[in-house]
Amino acid sequence: MADNLRLPSELGEQLERRRKELALSKAAVAERAGRVREVIYRLEGGDEASVSSLFDVLRALNLVMRIEPAGLPTMEEVAAAFNKDEDDDAA
Repeated sequence: MADNLRLPSELGEQLERRRKELALSKAAVAERAGRVREVIYRLEGGDEASVSSLFDVLRALNLVMRIEPAGLPTMEEVAAAFNKDEDDDAA
């Protein structure tokens, strides 16, 4: 899991993927993280959550965050993210 994440939805997808790799329920991750289950739903959905909640969930999933210089998302990446959101809303 060494993807370059540029959007909250991409982070959410990675968190969900890792949770499933570990065969953990959202409730189990929330318990390990010392957070309510709603935090897991929000993070996996690419929604807002506190930085401390994110770090608690990363710890619960045995993940670390690395920060490195990067450019802004390309227009294609932004457009693809918005199109995905619209497709999800239509479903």
